[in-house]
Amino acid sequence: RFRFCTLFQQCHPAVSFSFFVVSELNFLWAAHQVHHSSEYYNLSTALRQSVTQQFSSWLFYLPLALMVPPSVFAVHIQFNLLYQFWIHTELVKDLGPLEWILNTPSHHRVHHGRNPYCIDKNYAGILIIWDRMFGTFTPESDKVVYGLTHPINTFEVWSVEFLYYPYLWQRFWEAEGISNKLSVIFKGPGWTPGKPRLGDIADIPQITGEEKPYDPAWSPSMQAYVFIQFILLLDVYNNLLMEQTMLSEITVLLLTAYVLLSLTCLGFLIDQRSNAVELEMMRCVLIMVLHRFGYIKPLVPLLAFPTEAFVLISAVYWSLLCVNQLTNRMKKQN
Repeated sequence: RFRFCTLFQQCHPAVSFSFFVVSELNFLWAAHQVHHSSEYYNLSTALRQSVTQQFSSWLFYLPLALMVPPSVFAVHIQFNLLYQFWIHTELVKDLGPLEWILNTPSHHRVHHGRNPYCIDKNYAGILIIWDRMFGTFTPESDKVVYGLTHPINTFEVWSVEFLYYPYLWQRFWEAEGISNKLSVIFKGPGWTPGKPRLGDIADIPQITGEEKPYDPAWSPSMQAYVFIQFILLLDVYNNLLMEQTMLSEITVLLLTAYVLLSLTCLGFLIDQRSNAVELEMMRCVLIMVLHRFGYIKPLVPLLAFPTEAFVLISAVYWSLLCVNQLTNRMKKQN
């Protein structure tokens, strides 16, 4: 019990410090901004994580190896992860006296806001006392508008994950002098020459409270189609995770590529991009091939035929749309 309590005291400042650093160092924010890019705030936001953040987060826990037994740390890190899942919600408004000690949904809503009063606030993992002690705490007041100060306005997975890196490189390349180039990397996302380390809060776009999340107008039938395809994709992803040690390297690479292609296609469909039709047609053909050769197996064997029938109908539908688009382009050219 003493060892766990000691870890509880030592590791939670590290958690808060890690959030502090990834939010205030631009090259680390490039990874963490994926989590903040959601303009909705619910439990799915907690799962919105960057594939690149894992390459830096271990640095904040490394000093604990000098004083904390691995078994104790393993328990703590899971507890910390589970705790931070449930605070991503708008359903819980106020927890009374616990608001003084714990990081609550109300406090974490502020952390995810793009209102000027929310910027660089409430870094806590579990205990909000660290923000209160170090002056980074602010209570929830005005309606919180979620997301980035400059929304990305896309659901396409590659843009969501990596769009910030070209932007960071462009800023680094255009900065004059080695000092400014290093500042672009190691100072805050809002920093520009002549400004404070974290930038000027006056540069943050003003929030009226009437902002609407990015929501492309797409039909209910398309929403149902994307939902069904995503459920089928989750089944493939789950099977891949469960059986990856028994699969060949080629199979793992093939299914991984299929998952990435599917996420890309579904993002294109939601964004209604011009090339979404051709890409989705090719993806449906690929699904049929993978089904036929046994690379993809439905969770319930009885669903094998309905799944193949659905994918076949989808492939025919997208093929017809593709032909129709091609015909219209040829007419316009003539």
